[in-house]
Order: sequence, then structure tokens, then C-alpha cells
Amino acid sequence: MKFSFGRSLFKALRAQKKISKRIERAVETTRSRTKRSTSRPAKPTLIETTAFGSNPGRLVMKSFVPTTRLPKNPALVVLLHGCHQTPEGLDVAAGFSKLAKERGFALLYPQQTRANNPQNCFNWFRPSAVARERGEVRSIKQMVEHICERHRIDRSRIFVAGLSAGGAMTGALVANYPSLFAGAAIIAGMPFGSARDAMSALRAMKSGATPPPGGWGRPIAEISPEAEAWPAITIWQGMEDRVVKPVNALACVAQWLEVQGIAENSGRLEERPWGRLQSWKVSGKLKVALYSVSNMGHGLPIKKRKSVTALRSQDPYVIPVEISAPAEMMRLWGLSRFRT
Repeated sequence: MKFSFGRSLFKALRAQKKISKRIERAVETTRSRTKRSTSRPAKPTLIETTAFGSNPGRLVMKSFVPTTRLPKNPALVVLLHGCHQTPEGLDVAAGFSKLAKERGFALLYPQQTRANNPQNCFNWFRPSAVARERGEVRSIKQMVEHICERHRIDRSRIFVAGLSAGGAMTGALVANYPSLFAGAAIIAGMPFGSARDAMSALRAMKSGATPPPGGWGRPIAEISPEAEAWPAITIWQGMEDRVVKPVNALACVAQWLEVQGIAENSGRLEERPWGRLQSWKVSGKLKVALYSVSNMGHGLPIKKRKSVTALRSQDPYVIPVEISAPAEMMRLWGLSRFRT
């Protein structure tokens, strides 16, 4: 009996020891998971606003406004996503909300809906969507007005940038409302007035847009004949782009040079490690610039990171290369980092 009892006690102690080890491992795993999850910074949430105007273009308004270290009259950056993108996906991949927190500006993300376009593209090719005070351009203008009033935006520091269809819509916004913006970036976009429907848009993207009668400056001059000043325009193009043929970037340059009366041969050409920069200045101020990025397809260029695990972006249209468009925009627009 004694022997049987001792053996039973030994088995019980051994089982209890195994259970204790399992509990310790489980606790350690939980701690490790908690540590990993708490060490990751929370992703900024874009806020949706439903009541911002009549919204003739039936777009969605989303924004991000830092809650700390925001100046009394902050700048505003308007960002237009491309086809198959969402504001959230573009923001996470390109890091614009992080820049907004570091530099103290507000972000506005107009969003297309599938009810308007099955591919989530802004309808830059539809005349009704890009005519002044109509359609999608008016919806975006109403969003700008709403956020300006709510957050006391410095109206002399409103900037706009867009990718692909968003880049083409950026050109339409500046063409319609040149005095609204202090700077603009057209990334893998199309010249304003280069298409009138989806089929002509696809042809222009693939083969290159055909100049309209009277030249590329005419569509803008017709829609804003009273404009006397224009914001600085930067145009970004991947030289390996198979979605928007790079010749369209040259058409964009020709358009904005022509509308401002700037001679094409007055520009400066510079070879850079990442590609080629052509710039045109008037009285020492940048007016138009073309960033031709080598070894890059269709997308927004961001700077490569050193980490091997971070070589690819979370968005196929946000492409790691040797130059960062967001960082260059911040520099050109004077949106500097807070000093600590």
C-alpha cells in the first residue's frame, strides 16, 4: 500500500510540474504577444464627414487632423487616391498622416465610390465631373471649404496631390480653382481635357494624349480665363509605367507651361541618382517641374527603407525607389518638421 501510494504521489507531482510549465509558457506567450501588440503605434484613423455641402459628385469626405501640436492656423494637404485604392490604404502605405503629425497640418482625403465608378477611379475624363462648380470638382471644393472653416486652415497654404486618376483630377481642380491652391503634385496623371469618356481616356493613357485644337493650354484657359496666377506644379512619372504612358507627363508639362506663358526651352535639366529632374522657374520661383523616375512603374514613389522586410509597400501603387515624393512635397511646400 505504501509503495502504491508513493508511486501515485510521484505521478501526481510530475503531472503537476508539467501543468505548471505549460501555464508558465502560456503566460510568457501572452506577455510576448501583448508586448508586441502594445509596442506597435496605433494607426491614425481617418474620420468620415457626411454633411459638408450639396455634394453633387456624390463623393465621400475623409480627413485626419492631428490632436496635438497643431498650429493655430494649420496648412491643409488634399490627397486624391488612384483607381483600386482607398484613402486608408494609401495613407498607411505612404505615411501622410505620420507627416501630418510631425509637421502640424491637416489632411483631406476625398474618396470615390463604386456607385460612381466600378474601379474606384475619379471621373477625370467626364466633362460633367470636372466642369467648374459641377460634379466631383465641386464636391472636393466643398470639402476644402468645410475643413477650412472647421479647423481655421491658413488659406494661403492649401496644397493638393493625386495619383493616377487622382493625379488627373488634381489637374482638373487646379484648372478650375487656381487661386485655391498654393501648390500641386500630379503623379502618374493625365493632362486636363485629354479625354471625354472612358474609351478615349484608356486610349490616351496607353498611347499618349493628342493635343487639342489650339494647344494644351487652351482647355485651361477656356475654363479659367480670368486667372492671373497659378500654383507651382510638380509632375511625377515612372519611366517604366505601363498604365499611363510616360509621354503623357510631357503633355502635362506642356499644358502648364503654355497656360503660364513659359517657354519650354527656358527650363533646366539635371541628372539625379533616381532619374531626371526638369524645372522651370520665373523670377527665381519654381513654376513647373517634371520628376522622371527611373526603374519605376505606375505609382507614387517613396524612399526605400534599409530593412529587408520593408522593401515592398503595402500598396502595389506605392513604390519604394531612390526618391520620396511625399518628402519632396513637404520640402517644396515649406511643411517643415517641428523642432524639439
